[in-house]
Amino acid sequence: MAPLKLAFMGTPDFAVPSLAALAEAGHEVAAVYSQPPRAAGRGKKAWPSPVQRWAEARGLPVRTPASLCDEAEQAAFADLALDAAVVVAYGLILPKPILASPRLGCVNVHASLLPRWRGAAPIQRAILAGDRETGITIMRMEEGLDTGPMLAAQATPIEEEDTAGSLHDRLAEMGAALLVATLDRLAAGDTAQAAQDDALATYAAKIEKAEARIDWGASAEAIRRQVRAFAPVPGAFFDLAGYRVKLLAAASEAGAGAPGTVLDDGLLVACGEGALRLLRLQREGKAAMEVEAFLRGRPVPKGTMLAQG
Repeated sequence: MAPLKLAFMGTPDFAVPSLAALAEAGHEVAAVYSQPPRAAGRGKKAWPSPVQRWAEARGLPVRTPASLCDEAEQAAFADLALDAAVVVAYGLILPKPILASPRLGCVNVHASLLPRWRGAAPIQRAILAGDRETGITIMRMEEGLDTGPMLAAQATPIEEEDTAGSLHDRLAEMGAALLVATLDRLAAGDTAQAAQDDALATYAAKIEKAEARIDWGASAEAIRRQVRAFAPVPGAFFDLAGYRVKLLAAASEAGAGAPGTVLDDGLLVACGEGALRLLRLQREGKAAMEVEAFLRGRPVPKGTMLAQG
């Protein structure tokens, strides 16, 4: 198969396997687009994105415009004379001149089975909703939010112990493999696609930090999904004796009491329905630890009432 001339547009860790797969498959990556470096850490140093770091380490040309709405940026993109642009969690809006420029259009790798969970946080929303499966959709982009026709899709079950972190890593690798296979089809002239059913669409809104606060009045299973959806970041949390504790792993158990009541000396906590055994925790400024080690440093006796969300 003749290699395609591509632009790659992505920013976070999730996008790196797709960029690596394109390079390994022998496609010509004419330019890598990523969001500009962001200030982070105590010194507020500007750090390049994971995609930018990966690309620069391999000598690929990188562009980091703050916007693609500028006519000069659009002209520079058009001058690349691309076969296609690949977009993976880029984070910037692609205006119509960008979408229309590549010969085969702009192809997006999305971490859900569209039209379910269009938007910014499909992995977390799928876990929070209790979905039994999710997957990857490769779609041809248009001006709407994740509304374009679908070129390929692949499903994967959401296992009971899956967190946003484990699902993120699995979907990133799945997306890379499915992307390469889809581009091979497009290069061979197979442009078959299927329209999304808008009536089935759901929206995966960006995660807000306030959503990570645990409300012990919810059911044990709902809180457990919250813990899994927000692990490893931002981390579901609760307050204990005036400090914040992240809950990184938990298990549902039998138990009853006023929501937030600690039911034994091993951190079994009553919920609105059922109880939750807290298994892995992280106090502010400390390393994550198993519950036994956590309790050795600061016991939480039976009868303690944890603050409500």
